[in-house]
Amino acid sequence: MRVETLRHATAARLATIDAGATLRAAAVALSNPRIGIVIVCDENGAVAGVVSKSDLVRHLTHHGTGDAPVVAQMSRDVVSCRSDDDLHKTWEIMAARGLQNIPVIGDGSKPLGVLDIRDALKALFEQEEYQERLLFNYVVGVGYQ
Repeated sequence: MRVETLRHATAARLATIDAGATLRAAAVALSNPRIGIVIVCDENGAVAGVVSKSDLVRHLTHHGTGDAPVVAQMSRDVVSCRSDDDLHKTWEIMAARGLQNIPVIGDGSKPLGVLDIRDALKALFEQEEYQERLLFNYVVGVGYQ
């Protein structure tokens, strides 16, 4: 199964802001419960970094202002995936690094969506259930359906 099978869900979770934006703009995007990270894009529309809710809370706790530039607080070392990546391997990377969300990027490092680990796990679980039903039907003599 490829990441692209979750295209609808990943596209719905995509929130981007310009590198010149403030943390307040990131907070507005993060106020949507479906948004876990905001992708910061450079002048070419490529991924420059990400800001998470944790990044925002950490900044506000220590500095108390939302007027700071987003580039000062964003994570620049972005773990991402591509649409044609294997979903299970991507989920393993996310789980190993403790990531809830990662950007799905396309050509030119342009953001296509955001993969949420819960969406990935749900899709993988449904795939396993389907495989189990096929195997059960085959074993009891019903055959493949």
